[in-house]
Amino acid sequence: MNLQPANVVSDITGKPGMLIINAILNGERNPLLLAGLCDQRCKNSEETIVRSLHGNYRPEHLFSLKQAVDLYGFYQGQIAECDKAILAQLATFDITSDSDNGSKPPTTLGEALLRMSGVDLTKIDGIDSNSVLKIIAEIGIDMSRWKSPKHFASWLGLCPGTKVSDGKILSGRSKQVANRAAATLRTAAFTLFNSKSALGAYLRRQRSRPGAPKAITATAHKLARLI
Repeated sequence: MNLQPANVVSDITGKPGMLIINAILNGERNPLLLAGLCDQRCKNSEETIVRSLHGNYRPEHLFSLKQAVDLYGFYQGQIAECDKAILAQLATFDITSDSDNGSKPPTTLGEALLRMSGVDLTKIDGIDSNSVLKIIAEIGIDMSRWKSPKHFASWLGLCPGTKVSDGKILSGRSKQVANRAAATLRTAAFTLFNSKSALGAYLRRQRSRPGAPKAITATAHKLARLI
């Protein structure tokens, strides 16, 4: 349709992006009016935004766009139902929190995970509720199975290898493990490249030395120790 949404919104499925798309589907064609729907924090000039919203509104393109939006809405509804089922399942687990709300069912994923584990792991930079859900699903909440944070990080395969022969280190490569918790921590570490936190600074320092893959593993190691 010759539109350039990257000049208008950072996320096409965000609120401003969906407002613009729905306005187009409802018949709006004026670039000035469409530009008024974008977020005021957009860094591009109004001229650039308006020029980016001049479209070639052919019927087949509009039909394809409507199909895509309808499908997106359907999948969002399916995800919401899945989230409700997950929340209902989490509510059946033993609660470790002693708060006054302990007898009430949790209303959010974060609340359910907090009451299960007794700590808010989302306070760790790079870790969100979905990451916590994946990690707890993989390792549970009983950390006594590992003698120390070092043992836990080693079990995840996030420690340097210790392949030694005749007193010489042959390889320091981390062992390969099929562990979803480790994969989640690596993904969380990757998101910290632009973070202004101490972990983000650590990741960038490590990237300048051994490279990005090892920097991500080293930062994931730190995340594991914090958990």
